[in-house]
Amino acid sequence: MLSKQKGKPVQGGSQGGSGGAVDTLVGRQTELLGDVNFKGGLHVDGVIKGKVSATSDKEAVLSISESGSIEGDVHVANVIINGSVHGDVHALGRLTLNSCARVVGNVHYKTVEMASGATVNGQMVHEIESKEQTGNVTSFARIESSRTEAGELGDADGTAKNASASSTV
Repeated sequence: MLSKQKGKPVQGGSQGGSGGAVDTLVGRQTELLGDVNFKGGLHVDGVIKGKVSATSDKEAVLSISESGSIEGDVHVANVIINGSVHGDVHALGRLTLNSCARVVGNVHYKTVEMASGATVNGQMVHEIESKEQTGNVTSFARIESSRTEAGELGDADGTAKNASASSTV
């Protein structure tokens, strides 16, 4: 039956845009203990207790359903969250936080889409890709957000943002 799932597009975002192909499925009744390293697409309906990462795959997609949860850090280029993550999320491609998403930990992202109702209890850190002048090395600069007295997010220069890092949007 898994072979029928292979190549099936993963739906993400509020517009239902495609995320990628599902190569690996963690079923609703499954609990994995330990780190998971994958290529392609991973869809989680169950529980993973450990780090989740994609091996040097800029097209890799991790999708977590409403019943899915990860207890550990996530290092995947593209992440779609409908369930929960207890750990830091590093999505240096696209991060989609749907309305049922719950993240307890810091979120590092390049591009983010956050639906009303999604919660992040931690810092939102915008990563900017830049090319080093000495070659093809790619580095990421961090723009850390901090709270202002008004309870909004702000950049280091004090510019207010419209998102909230520790409460429901």
